[in-house]
Amino acid sequence: MNWTDERVEKLKKLWSEGLSASQIAAQLGGVSRNAVIGKVHRLSLPGRAKAGGTATAARAPKRNTSAPRAPNYASRITTRTVTRQQGATMLKEEIEIETVEEMEYVPAKNVVVPISRRLGLTELTERTCKWPVGDPLKDDFYFCGCDSPDSSPYCNYHQRLAYQPVSERRKAVRVA
Repeated sequence: MNWTDERVEKLKKLWSEGLSASQIAAQLGGVSRNAVIGKVHRLSLPGRAKAGGTATAARAPKRNTSAPRAPNYASRITTRTVTRQQGATMLKEEIEIETVEEMEYVPAKNVVVPISRRLGLTELTERTCKWPVGDPLKDDFYFCGCDSPDSSPYCNYHQRLAYQPVSERRKAVRVA
């Protein structure tokens, strides 16, 4: 199949109308979708027009829906130019990258850790704490083994670690 001047003009016209490569191939007849795409690239035709409106009308301005920022937000933003592919064209776009400040972990000073009984799996009962300590694949793995209340698999200390109220978890996420 040869690309005659007449077929090339018809291709350009259909492409500018926003038809897909498959639709153009069907209308031209005797060519595949990939042949149409290849010819469009060789002719350096601009990106296909969107059906149902102009290209400028299709692009609505983006609204900023992010939460309000802290006053020192500007000092934490780095702007980079990123090239990414969209359709048949390459776009350069400046994006903002928020850098994260590293926080130092400060353990609580008034925490009392109970002395565990270091029980193995076969030594656990209904009334012992089943909090695992260490790596299960290592020889020094054990369970806490302290006394646990009737309805819990953990001792009082490990209950506070395992079952945190929702409000405390949300505070921890906001702080981090």
